Amino acid sequence: MREKILEFLQREIDLKHIPGAVIGITHNGKVIIEEAIGHSAVYPEKTPMKQNTVFDLASLTKVVATLPVILKLIDDGEVRLDDPVSFFLPEFGQKGKEHITVRHLLTHTSGLPAHKQYYVEDLTTDQILERIYGESLEVPTGSKVIYSDLGLITLYKIIELLTGQPFERFVEKEIFAPLGMIETGFNPTFEKERFAATEFSEKLKGYKKGIVHDDNTESMGGISGHAGLFSTIQDLQKYAEMIENNGAYKGKQILSEAVLHLSKKNFTSFDQEYRGLGWILKSPVLSSCGDLFSQGSYGHTGFTGTSIWFDPQVNLTVILLTNRVHFGRQPHILRLRPRLHNMIRAHF
Repeated sequence: MREKILEFLQREIDLKHIPGAVIGITHNGKVIIEEAIGHSAVYPEKTPMKQNTVFDLASLTKVVATLPVILKLIDDGEVRLDDPVSFFLPEFGQKGKEHITVRHLLTHTSGLPAHKQYYVEDLTTDQILERIYGESLEVPTGSKVIYSDLGLITLYKIIELLTGQPFERFVEKEIFAPLGMIETGFNPTFEKERFAATEFSEKLKGYKKGIVHDDNTESMGGISGHAGLFSTIQDLQKYAEMIENNGAYKGKQILSEAVLHLSKKNFTSFDQEYRGLGWILKSPVLSSCGDLFSQGSYGHTGFTGTSIWFDPQVNLTVILLTNRVHFGRQPHILRLRPRLHNMIRAHF
């Protein structure tokens, strides 16, 4: 299987669909494949991909940082899914948003727009939040899945209000430190050659390395609930081990089994896109985990070219880290991911 996977990834590299990749596959709690292939940067000069390359996780931030913090706050009695957002953020409760709950934000059923180009105006975090409070809904709350960065930015603010701490400090203390994820965080300061390069930036007159790819998050100082997190394959495997072990890691209970079980429940069976709390679930069509992952599989993707998928039926976890945006924003990754997952799952 190892050779087939590397051949597959090499073909994608040769086609210039991705510069390179790091892949980690775990089965029954054991790492069976951990490989780096290709390049972490191609422009302006080639740098080899390494197993300790640091990646911009993009929207994996939603499930590796924001989700576990919210689940912990549920465990600690600080928040419930049916709390209205306006209970914490009164300004949010306007233009039909009065009945949006924490559950709606986590399941992407708030009706909020998917994305807004706030960065074009160089808005700060507080100004972006004010804009979100004033946004109108695209569809009635609870009627449709619209994958919304705006909802996760709002959750980030709720977390800071509930904890009385900066988001990045709270997630470090409560999630990353107990898991030994010492190379995971926002605004990282590693030497430049360790980063997988993302897209060319006119502002920088160069390719981004260690500076968040997501434009709104960059406007927000590199820290948000929807993007901004950087990590390595080794650190993500620690996070995945905790998820696989029902919230436990090396004898420490980070999250309760009950809250993790709840997070994987399908809250959107009325839509073609199945959503848990934070998680994407295996859906009837166009699942990035492919055709062969079993019902009950869950995971997430990131725009830069990252993904993590769990198939609990066979105790399989696949973490794929690429920096496909180094070559621009073509949608090749949308075919790459499911075909790769099909090939892997066929062996289990």
